[in-house]
Amino acid sequence: MRKTDLLTLTPAELAAYITGLGEPAYRARQVLAWLWPKDAASFMAMTNLPLALRERLERQAVIGGLSVAAREKSADGTEKLLFMLPDGQTVETVILPYRIGDSACISTQVGCRMGCRFCASGLPGFVRNLTMGEIAAQVLYVRRHLRARGSQLRGMVLMGSGEPLDNWEATISFLEAVKDPQRLGLSLRHVTLSTSGLVPGIRQLAAYGWPLNLAVSLHAPNNEIRNQLMPINKKYPLEVLLPACDEYAQKTGRRITYEYILIDGLNDEQEHAEQCAHLLAGRLCHVNLIPYNTVAELSWQASPQQKIQSFKAALAAKGISVTVRRKMGADIAAACGQLRNNYCGEPRNEG
Repeated sequence: MRKTDLLTLTPAELAAYITGLGEPAYRARQVLAWLWPKDAASFMAMTNLPLALRERLERQAVIGGLSVAAREKSADGTEKLLFMLPDGQTVETVILPYRIGDSACISTQVGCRMGCRFCASGLPGFVRNLTMGEIAAQVLYVRRHLRARGSQLRGMVLMGSGEPLDNWEATISFLEAVKDPQRLGLSLRHVTLSTSGLVPGIRQLAAYGWPLNLAVSLHAPNNEIRNQLMPINKKYPLEVLLPACDEYAQKTGRRITYEYILIDGLNDEQEHAEQCAHLLAGRLCHVNLIPYNTVAELSWQASPQQKIQSFKAALAAKGISVTVRRKMGADIAAACGQLRNNYCGEPRNEG
């Protein structure tokens, strides 16, 4: 019998499930509190439930269904976890330490179908979507892990393996749980969703009006270069993508973060910086410049520091808000998909 993942259930669905077992309604409230605010790792930890109910839940339900298959920790405090899923697939989560508090980088798919030429997580191809419970279980594990060492989860980014907007239903259900005070109870102002640029999803998300931060993979100042890097650009080119991002900013009041990986000789020259500044002029946005993580199968190289700083200065001179992402976890398999690829025997990302 396939077990029910209780993390996939809304509070109302959980209440129906527990009362369906012949239990009083208040038991559902107790279970809900154990699952979410208290981060229970097992049903046996739910000590105010009758033993018979805990044993029954052990037999027919799960809490996310994840187990840790591997972990690596960097000298800078960055920690990468490789989770084993119930079907034997694996997915990564990263704990990112910041002065203002720790953040979690969460995966939404096993692999990815977007095919971005610079990304290690897509090298093995797309396997499947994660369920809402599998997405949430990553966050709950991280929060429990941080609490055990006296730290606190301050925010999260849906920026691990996969395209969140390509797993629409599970992603939206997860975000509902994030902002639900009965469940994670975290403001969406502390959550960032990263997308390669699925325009219909961006417009649908804008319609919710949530104060969710949106990060869009730009990586090029024109369609010619972006086509080389991101196959999705052929379906949703810049003249389609940017108006959708403007709509999102207008409806939510949140500025768009445009991610821009700098690759030596491809998209990092001064002319590219000027094109990028022209493209984004007048838009509610911020540019996050990212030093490229070298992928062994590709001939591209990271831009030299001098070029990175020159690119940043050129954007700033045109009034564009810009920063360079701090490289974290450089001494471990920190790039998206790298630990999973190593674990699965796939080609190694040397970044």
